[in-house]
Amino acid sequence: MMLALLVLALVALALALLPAGLAAVNLAILRTPAPTPTDGLVSILIPARNEAAVIEGTVRAALASRFVPVEVLVGDDHSTDDTAAIIARIAATDPRLRLVAVPALPEGWTGKNHACAALAGAARGERLLFLDADVTLAPDGAAALAAHAGKSGADLVSGVPRQVMGTLGEGLTVPMINFLMLGYLPIAMMRASPRTSLGAACGQMILIAREAYAATGGHGAIRTSLHDGVRLPRLLRERGYRTDLVAGHALAACRMYRDFAQSWAGFSKNAHEGMATPAALPVWTVLLFGGHVLPWLVLAVALALGAGTAAAVAGAAALVSLATRAAITLRVAEPAATILLHPLTICTALAIQWNVLLRPARAGRAVWKGRSYTVGGAVGGSGVGSVSGSLSGSLEGAPRPQREPG
Repeated sequence: MMLALLVLALVALALALLPAGLAAVNLAILRTPAPTPTDGLVSILIPARNEAAVIEGTVRAALASRFVPVEVLVGDDHSTDDTAAIIARIAATDPRLRLVAVPALPEGWTGKNHACAALAGAARGERLLFLDADVTLAPDGAAALAAHAGKSGADLVSGVPRQVMGTLGEGLTVPMINFLMLGYLPIAMMRASPRTSLGAACGQMILIAREAYAATGGHGAIRTSLHDGVRLPRLLRERGYRTDLVAGHALAACRMYRDFAQSWAGFSKNAHEGMATPAALPVWTVLLFGGHVLPWLVLAVALALGAGTAAAVAGAAALVSLATRAAITLRVAEPAATILLHPLTICTALAIQWNVLLRPARAGRAVWKGRSYTVGGAVGGSGVGSVSGSLSGSLEGAPRPQREPG
């Protein structure tokens, strides 16, 4: 029994050290780009469906961009609230803002992809910055992304906005976005290798060169996908274009959901294009459960049985896990209070994924903005570009194809 506990403790420590090492490297190389004044027009494209509660703040923040000329296009995707009226009122005072009426959703398209394609077709800028309607852009955000794209030569640049959380349910789910990206994506390898499966982005904020978008087909080429944050960078990489990630927490902020029910539904929508596949999810369960939950379980049992060596190793694993989460959380300016929730956050994330994989009929359909989406594998739409799909593709050895504003 004591030997088995020690072996489990050693396994847990090894699995906790993996993301710790990757996070150390990623946090060292992932920087917030500095804005550089430029004359190139950036088109800020915001798909919106029933976003009256947040759209004015989003638009005014985008219009406040500095160091780069911008136009702001909002795609009204058949809203039944005051979204269009709000945009029309602001547009009357600022000619840089335009309201675009999104056509009826065709068969075979997800709402967000269709709205984004319509906006891109109306844009005039040399770079297209796609923002979710609940993303508040910092004044330097557009210029910083454009500057990094020019300096690095990347045709697609993305970053995770600072995630705002106001409830326990959000704190149990949303932090996984940055934890997965910074703890499990080898960003140095992503930058050095053109490998398609290493492509990753956050669908909340993606800057794409207009030429690359047109050449690849953009959102039209991924029209059935829920996961533009994974599919767009992979699409570009498949065609020989470069993609990159930056630290985005100082460039924008976003509050994705308002409670646990919304969070569960939103992340369930993304799951079948993320880690909830028969090949990937068992591996992810070993990595996540083994590195961040198992240490605490082994520690408790070892202390109860008086297994000092196993307890010491398990305790070290637990500390490594918690320290990794703390380093990531503090760097990306998420609530420090969520750090101690880390083991529960891991369990919640795995529960969402296994629920979608094993009970697709029960996971069923998520309703968002008046549209219904099959969770277990049909088309839908989302704006949360979780990195899990990209990492799952890497684990499976082959490319694999978020709040829904449209």
